Amino acid sequence: MQVKKAILLVNLGTPDSPNTGDVRKYLREFLLDPRVIDIPTIPRYLLVNGIIAPFRAPKSAKEYKKVWTDEGSPLLLYSQRMCELLQEQLPQYSVHLAMRYQNPSMDKVMQELKEMQLEHLLVIPLFPQYASATTGSVHQRVMEIISTWQLIPKITLLDNYPAHPKLIEAFAERARKHMAEHDFDHFILSYHGLPERQLKKADKECKIGSCCDSYTQRNRLCYRAQCFETSRKLAEALHLKPEDYTVCFQSRLGNDPWIQPYTEDVIKKLAKEGKKNVLAFSPAFVADCLETTIEVGEEYKELFEEEGGEHWALVDSLNDHPLWIEALKELSLEALEPKDHKTSESLPA
Repeated sequence: MQVKKAILLVNLGTPDSPNTGDVRKYLREFLLDPRVIDIPTIPRYLLVNGIIAPFRAPKSAKEYKKVWTDEGSPLLLYSQRMCELLQEQLPQYSVHLAMRYQNPSMDKVMQELKEMQLEHLLVIPLFPQYASATTGSVHQRVMEIISTWQLIPKITLLDNYPAHPKLIEAFAERARKHMAEHDFDHFILSYHGLPERQLKKADKECKIGSCCDSYTQRNRLCYRAQCFETSRKLAEALHLKPEDYTVCFQSRLGNDPWIQPYTEDVIKKLAKEGKKNVLAFSPAFVADCLETTIEVGEEYKELFEEEGGEHWALVDSLNDHPLWIEALKELSLEALEPKDHKTSESLPA
């Protein structure tokens, strides 16, 4: 029987190799996306091609070599594994994987989907929290490609799932292994940062402050609010008190204000307060990558120790955790068979 429904998983992307040329190519495609660096076209082109790509690529290539495996990029390998495991769970559908930047390219994978003459396509960006620069960019590219098709199927674009119970429990299970081996003074939940202007573009009333203390229909697509919601649910699963953990944001670039608090500042503050043992999470990423393994796992560890800390540990990403695959399965069934499956919690008004 011909499959008429398909699921497309989309992750951010990775260079084809850790060589400087491939890293530069990846950085150019990634950073020239106007949803990533949201400034006018000509300044963005000059900034990326004249400064960032030439000077950042050699440094980034060295970092990619640290995480690269014999089989390739861990982000790509784990994303492929997610796709394979989800296909095993949902044999009635056709499950595919694409990267927003580089390979497997969205153009190529979408062409394969076009030829299937689908009735329904579900797109799941592999980002639990919605941001214009990630999920928004995936949605836009999908719509640009599909707009050229003669036969357009029903399309469901999943926007976010920051507190899916099985996603939370998968992170919690990974954390408990560390907690069974060590007593931690504090817990850090570090998310990828964004310029404040990007949040305000999406919601002109956004104050980037206490409004993130609760998660409602009003702020359900605010990236910062979603990060705090993920953190609250994870803290509940681990029986942490509010004073036991801090939510913060990493990877800022340039001089414009980014959403705060900054992870570097939090680390210095905790060390000054006498915290010696910290367990770190990076819940904006579902697969181990440069931003988790190197930035959070190594660079922040070095900073913490330089400031007087003694023990820093990083919780692995979800990768191929069975509960994470179950979460993807439930999200898929909710979208493709909504009458029979409903697991999401409703949000307060």
